[in-house]
Amino acid sequence: MSTYSTTDLSRKAGDIIADALRHPVTITQRNKPRLVLLSIEDYRRLTELADTRTVGTLENMPGKLFEEIEAELARYESKSSEP
Repeated sequence: MSTYSTTDLSRKAGDIIADALRHPVTITQRNKPRLVLLSIEDYRRLTELADTRTVGTLENMPGKLFEEIEAELARYESKSSEP
């Protein structure tokens, strides 16, 4: 991955864009990576592969889902206690 500074970006935008069309480019500010410039094709590929799962807690779980889980747990427990 190529790396350019924000100063480079203001002076050589055309060259950096051309480079970013071939592969992702890192833009640094004060020697720290701040941005990544990539082609729309690379961006779409990344977003299509992204994990869309979310994390939740019992406090913010929808009531209907919580009731379904409770019912399944009760069903499982009753099966487990059978001889």
